[in-house]
Amino acid sequence: TDILLGNTYHLMLRPGPERMQRLGGLHRFMRWDGPLLTDSGGYQVFSLSDRRRIREEGVEFASHIDGSRHLFSPEESMRIQRSIGADFCMAFDECTPYPCAHKDAKASMELTHRWLDRSLKAWEQTQPLYGHPQRLIPIVQGSTYPALRVESARFVAERATHGCAIGGLSVGEPIEDMYQMT
Repeated sequence: TDILLGNTYHLMLRPGPERMQRLGGLHRFMRWDGPLLTDSGGYQVFSLSDRRRIREEGVEFASHIDGSRHLFSPEESMRIQRSIGADFCMAFDECTPYPCAHKDAKASMELTHRWLDRSLKAWEQTQPLYGHPQRLIPIVQGSTYPALRVESARFVAERATHGCAIGGLSVGEPIEDMYQMT
């Protein structure tokens, strides 16, 4: 494979960011010299809808392992991804389900944009831990609404320095809707 994905939510719960740091990051732990990408935890926010509460500060959720309560915020997501040591890290976002009312998609996109600004600020206030560069990748949202997607893409592009990700795909929408969004 050319790149491996590390799941921030699962690595945060086990083995945990502090242990990841003690182990020298995910590259060293896995003995993987290739590139690593971490998600932000945003998809788990989506998929654990019965175990979480979204608010401006972030997402409070109950662990699927032991029920313990955690708060995922943009700042915490950046801290955890720095400790994992991935080469490419995703900005914290909210992914809406399908179908989703326009007003809900817009509110979620706007929340993702505010979280992006917080993610960027937290990212700039920290440094890579393992002697290699890390890059923060923002995520475009907007559900299946083309105008929202364009608005989000413009917002993200103004802030992106190393690339942009297209989020909110494969969440239940028909394949033809997915092709219209890309």
